[in-house]
Amino acid sequence: MNLKELSETLGLSPTTVSRALNGYPEVSERTRRRVVEAAAAHNYSPNSGARRLATGRSMAIGHVLPLSTQHEMVNPIFADFIAGAGETYAKSGYDLVLSVISDRDEEGFYRELSTRGTVDGLVVHGPRIADPRIAMLNQIGLPFVVHGRSSEVEVEYSWLDINNRRAFFRATNFLLDLGHRRIALVNGLSDMDFARRRYLGYRSALEERGVAFDPKLVSHEEMTENYGYETARRHLATVDRPTAFLVSSIIAAIGVRRAISELGLKMGHDISVVIHDDDLSYFRNTGDVPIFTSVRSSVRQAGKRLAEMLIDAIGNPDQPPQSVLLEAELTVGQSTGPAPAMRRVLEQG
Repeated sequence: MNLKELSETLGLSPTTVSRALNGYPEVSERTRRRVVEAAAAHNYSPNSGARRLATGRSMAIGHVLPLSTQHEMVNPIFADFIAGAGETYAKSGYDLVLSVISDRDEEGFYRELSTRGTVDGLVVHGPRIADPRIAMLNQIGLPFVVHGRSSEVEVEYSWLDINNRRAFFRATNFLLDLGHRRIALVNGLSDMDFARRRYLGYRSALEERGVAFDPKLVSHEEMTENYGYETARRHLATVDRPTAFLVSSIIAAIGVRRAISELGLKMGHDISVVIHDDDLSYFRNTGDVPIFTSVRSSVRQAGKRLAEMLIDAIGNPDQPPQSVLLEAELTVGQSTGPAPAMRRVLEQG
């Protein structure tokens, strides 16, 4: 069935049917539901060319990946986010346009996208503290949603984030409850906003419990397996080594686990590990009892939710900026146990 046939079946004009299917605000909710139900019943799906003509839009959403010597965005976390977002785009008839550029050319590229009308909206990845892209995109006027947030930005903007500070506050308190006092934080790059919030959650938990903060226990770097491994090896070689690690990614945590094992130690007994788990497709922290104790939040579901926000913003350009803050769930796994000193007390009974 084509658009004309569906319109005749409903007794509506093709323009009204098209606008109803594409979320135009001037179509009543009653008419929209009627059109959507009829389209589903007749298995109608408009082709992309027809949608572009009917809406005057490109029917494409852009994801711009800046190449950087410090921060590599193309990783399993990004892949899962794109999978979730792409599923939502496909259901709404949008194409995904992925562009990889030099981070030095990013502003010019955004302006070019807006001028050419290549995309109807953008997703901003990897926000840094005081990220200049947000004010610039507000000025351009192209709809966008930030995956994460940016501290020290005064303008309003739409974003979706997890409560990083609260998640790491809870994770640190969990380890403190187990008697750990030497807790190493294996974190992301220090200028990334998520890493800053996780650091603040970690530090505030220590301070509230009267545990002295030791800056030597905090590390910031790109979250690779080797980074986790080298950082854990360095910490575990010290006399006053940490009894626990709080790690910002399961990828880096795999390296931490490797270092613990190579030294003949047992994770969850000699050394405890708590991670942030993005519930990745290729790095599943699963089982009746998960391998790692974690603060968990699905990045794939975040991709779906953010894509819905952006499509809504494209269809309703006059609405105010929207924000969504997701909470991470604390899940206890095999990687944590009482600190050695507490364990000895418990064993002596």
